[in-house]
Amino acid sequence: MELGFETIGNATLICHDNGPVLVTDPWTDGDAYFGSWTLSHEIPDEQRQAILDCPYVWLSHGHPDHLSMASLEKLRSRTLLVPNHVGGRIRDDLREAGFKVQVLQDREWTRLSPRIRVLCIPDVNQDAVLLVEVGGRLIVNLNDAGDRGQGRFVRRVIKEYSETYLLALSGYGDADMMNFFTEDGRRILPYAAAKTPVGQTIARMAETYGVRYFVPFSSMHKYQRADSVWCSEYTTTLPDYARGFTSTTCEMLPAFLRRDFTNDASVSINPKERAIKPVDPKDFGDDWSERLEADEVKQLEQYFRAVEHLGTVMDFLRFRVGGQEHVIELNKRRFHKGITFEAPRNSLMTAVKYQVFDDLLIGNFMKTTVHGGFGKGSLYPDFSPYVAKYADNGKARTAAELRNYFNEYKSRDMVGYLRHQLDAHCVRPLQLQSAELLRTLLPPGSNTFRMAKETYWKMRRAIL
Repeated sequence: MELGFETIGNATLICHDNGPVLVTDPWTDGDAYFGSWTLSHEIPDEQRQAILDCPYVWLSHGHPDHLSMASLEKLRSRTLLVPNHVGGRIRDDLREAGFKVQVLQDREWTRLSPRIRVLCIPDVNQDAVLLVEVGGRLIVNLNDAGDRGQGRFVRRVIKEYSETYLLALSGYGDADMMNFFTEDGRRILPYAAAKTPVGQTIARMAETYGVRYFVPFSSMHKYQRADSVWCSEYTTTLPDYARGFTSTTCEMLPAFLRRDFTNDASVSINPKERAIKPVDPKDFGDDWSERLEADEVKQLEQYFRAVEHLGTVMDFLRFRVGGQEHVIELNKRRFHKGITFEAPRNSLMTAVKYQVFDDLLIGNFMKTTVHGGFGKGSLYPDFSPYVAKYADNGKARTAAELRNYFNEYKSRDMVGYLRHQLDAHCVRPLQLQSAELLRTLLPPGSNTFRMAKETYWKMRRAIL
């Protein structure tokens, strides 16, 4: 292709300027989340070769469906472009592994070819947005990042272009942690079970950003472990993205697309869908009957005690491994609020060793029970971000390290940071509470339900 782009795989964008120049988050080989995830579709030979021919590889964040080491091994001679995340874990780990790494400076354009340049925006949650200008058109690669304060800046850039494309995570929400249980052992029906028409959310997102085209992105996976395949009921299929999509300003394009700018043509790529046969967890090293060794119990305790914030918001953490319980007492004066995790030994200790606890949460085979009303049934905002984002990836575990961490992101964009705080602590909690009430009182397809969702999106646009 002389000039244009392709989308394939989970969150892979391939940009061309007289040949392949840039590929983002290439997941072409291997599994993710301790074998729980596999790609939903095969990578065709043509796109696979284009990925290999790209001199630049951009990596948004550290999740294994975006930063796949099995895939990067085939790209060792390439230049890896990474966001300027506070803590620099991705940069440091990849350099230590022998890769050539270039850190993109925040909100500065970097030219990769005569007609392609990129601008990267990292956020406080260790995700990142990439803006790609290809021959005067703008591609907004939002992947999993959402709007954590950078949305207003992104919208200003979008207004400078007449032809704009938004690539963003969408779907029912199975990629969120869903494997929650009540204290008496019953599974809690996940949010994704509501199956709110995906197209409705996509249309509002696209209109909020003001883009001309939307491409479904960053959600093309299937579950394959026998202990997580139950989530398959809640994954988003290709036809699901268009359900409920109505917009007068934006057009939805296929998820797998070849967009040629030289002749203004779009062609669907139709990769083969993968058929899934459940795989025994033992094939990934997980035997649910295995118990922890004494030194492993100490490692587990040291890992979580290092995250000082946990001791300020909960009383205990309980780990049930191989039928044996191990309790980490965070507050000896109280024993009310806490979390029980039931997980297989190998993946649990691998997550602790390599500091990737988020991989266990997203894999959806570890069983989670909250006690004493902790988080009101959620691991946000007091567990998941502090352990998986700020500590594991941002290397900020103590109160002092956290202050420096937040201050650094605040100094980069004070207004955006404050807007994110307003959204996180006011707008989103209200949205979640309202959503639960609406699902209880109103049919999802009713006019009243739709009007309520429209009101929420208008409020977000006004505030953010």
